Amino acid sequence: MKVKICGITDLTTALAAIDYGADAIGFVFAESKRRISVEKAKDIVTHLPKDILKVGVFVNEVKEKIEEIASCVGLTHVQLHGDETPAFSQSLSLPVIKAISVNDDQSLNAIENHSCEYVLIDGPKGKYGGGNGLAFDWNCISANQIKNKKVILAGGLHEVNVEEAIRLIKPYMVDVSSGVETEGKKDLDKIQSFINKAKGSHTGGTRNEVIYTAE
Repeated sequence: MKVKICGITDLTTALAAIDYGADAIGFVFAESKRRISVEKAKDIVTHLPKDILKVGVFVNEVKEKIEEIASCVGLTHVQLHGDETPAFSQSLSLPVIKAISVNDDQSLNAIENHSCEYVLIDGPKGKYGGGNGLAFDWNCISANQIKNKKVILAGGLHEVNVEEAIRLIKPYMVDVSSGVETEGKKDLDKIQSFINKAKGSHTGGTRNEVIYTAE
C-alpha cells in the first residue's frame, strides 16, 4: 500500500514521513493554513529522494503560474482542487490529479468528463476550495463509476479509519493531511501510525489505482 502525506511545510516532517514509508509528499500552493512558499518547497524538494512523488496542490490558478512553480520547485505532479476544466488539465505539462468534491450520489458523474492521469474524489469543499477533512459515505462509490480510472479518494482519513477505507475501496494509495495533525500541526507519531496502518493492510491494489486524500 502506497501513502501520500499532504500539506507538508518543513523538511523535518517530509524526511520523517519518507523514513516511515511515505511514497509521495504534497505541497499546498493555494490559500490554506498549510500554504507553503515556492522557495521553501524548492528547498525541501532538493533534499528528497528522486523516486518520491512531489505533488503541488493548486486551486483555480492560471496555467503560467502553475507551470512556473512546478518547474522552480521540481514537482512531479499537479493536483487541481478548483473549477478547472478537462481542457485546462490536459494543457499542463505534468501529470494531473483532478479533484472532484462529493456532495451527493450524482457528484461522481463528473469523473467521466476527465481523462487526466488521476481523479481525486474528495469530501465537500472547505473554506479555501479544497477538502474540509471530513469523510463522506464511501459506499456511494460503485465499481462502475471508477472503472478504468486512476482514482484519488479524499476526505477524513486518519489512523483509526484508514484500514476500513482500504478494505472497502481496495485502493492503490492513501493520502492524508489533517488526519495526521495535532492542533493544526503535523504530528510525527500520527504520521508513523497512519503509514503503519495503511501499509499493514494487504487488501488494496486489486480493484483499481486509488489514492485516498484528506486535506
